[in-house]
Amino acid sequence: MDIQRRNNVTVTGNPQGPTVVLAHGFGCDQNMWRLTVPALAEDYRVVLFDYVGSGRSDLSAFCETRYASLAGYAQDVVDVCDTLDLRGAVFVGHSVSAMIGVLAAQIAPDRIGALVMVAPSPRYIDDEGYRGGFSSQDIEELLDSLESNYLGWAAAMAPVIMGNAERPELGEELTNSFCATDPAMARVFARTTFLSDTRQDLKKVSVPTLVLDCTQDVIAPREVGAFVHQAIPGSTLITLDTTGHCPHMSAPEATNQAITGFLAGLR
Repeated sequence: MDIQRRNNVTVTGNPQGPTVVLAHGFGCDQNMWRLTVPALAEDYRVVLFDYVGSGRSDLSAFCETRYASLAGYAQDVVDVCDTLDLRGAVFVGHSVSAMIGVLAAQIAPDRIGALVMVAPSPRYIDDEGYRGGFSSQDIEELLDSLESNYLGWAAAMAPVIMGNAERPELGEELTNSFCATDPAMARVFARTTFLSDTRQDLKKVSVPTLVLDCTQDVIAPREVGAFVHQAIPGSTLITLDTTGHCPHMSAPEATNQAITGFLAGLR
C-alpha cells in the first residue's frame, strides 16, 4: 500500500535537519499546523500527515475495526515513520494525538525519540481520584448528539472547543474542519477518542517529553495536564497563557516558542 498517498504525507522544511512529525487531533487535518510549520522549517525537517478518515487521506483505506481503538491510529503513525525510515523523530501530537504518539513510541521506540503533547488527555471521563473534565453521562450525551446530527454538533461544539469567543473566525475554521470530515468516520474517531483510557501507558514513556496545557481548556482542564506531567518521568510542563483547546491556532507564537525551546534542548 502507498502509505504516503493513504495518509496524504507532506515533507517540508530543512532536509538536513532533525525530523519533527506534526499530528492533528480529532476532526482536524494537517492544515491546522500551518502556523507552526514556518517556525520549524528553517532548522527541521517537518513531516505532516492525515489520519485515515481525515483531511485528504485515502478514505477507501478506512476500516472501522482498526480505528475503533487508538492503536489503529498509532499504527498509522508507525506506518508513516517506517515509510520515511525515520529514526529518533520528535512527535508533536495535538489533543488525542498526544496519546496516539505515546502508543506509537511503544510500538516503534527506534522511530520516535521525543514527544511534545499539546493539550493532551489520557482519559476524558472523571474517575475516582482523577478529573478528566466530563462525567460518563456528559460523554454519552456528546456522542449521542454527534451521532444523530454530526453537522449540527460540529457547528455547536467547535466554537466551544476552540474558545476565544472574541475571535469567531477561529471557531469558524474549526467548524469547517469538522464539517469537512466524513460523518461516519468522524463518529468512529470520536467514540474512540472520548471513551479512551491510556493513563497506564504514560508510565511507560521513556523519552524526553514536553507537556503543553492552557490556562482554560474545556476539553482538557489543567488538572489533566498536571496528571500527565506527574505520570511521565522527567517530563516538562508548560502552561500556555491562552484559552481553548487549540493553542497552536489561537496562540501560535507562545506555542511555537515552547516547542522550539524544547527542540533546542534536544540538539
